[in-house]
Amino acid sequence: MHPIPEDGTVALFIGDSITDYYRRTSEYAPLGSGFVRRIAERARDAGTGMTVVNRGIAGNRVRDLRRRWTEDCLSIAPSVLTVLIGINDTARRYDEADPTSTADFKADYASILDQAQRASALDRLVLMEPFLVPFTADQARWHEEDLDEKIAVVRDLASRFDAELIPLDTILAQAAASQGARTLLADGIHPTDAGNELLAHTWWEAAKH
Repeated sequence: MHPIPEDGTVALFIGDSITDYYRRTSEYAPLGSGFVRRIAERARDAGTGMTVVNRGIAGNRVRDLRRRWTEDCLSIAPSVLTVLIGINDTARRYDEADPTSTADFKADYASILDQAQRASALDRLVLMEPFLVPFTADQARWHEEDLDEKIAVVRDLASRFDAELIPLDTILAQAAASQGARTLLADGIHPTDAGNELLAHTWWEAAKH
């Protein structure tokens, strides 16, 4: 990834509840109270002039991003695009018996990235891989049975589309081992304040190089 953007850059973050983080409520609009707000605060404090836009929607899967891609991504014409999606594509298999196949996940994800790269404004692409630190015996099966394949897709697409990959599943697993999973995550999926700070720090450090 190129160094932190300068004046005039629009940085769009899009994904599910981890990105959303209450950004559609009156209290936390428009950036939410999660890692995206923390990145915007860092950008402001550093005097970058970067405009941060949050288009996360809780519960979204990659198919939902594809449906709203024109309105919530292409119409904004970001020059920096960060995507974090995938945990709901796994979770719905278990809580609603509504799985997303790896093939469909890959096809939809590749489609939105292709559309984004065809947009002339985009010059930086960041993929944050989905993550899970299991809290329950049921969650412990998710990685091997489903999520690992989707993480592999994200890693492959990052290489294919020359994107910056932020390996959050690995980063959070390592941090949870040293700090305790419940320090970083409320339920194995949704970050606590400390977890959001780790996500923001990780993105910002990647952006500096």
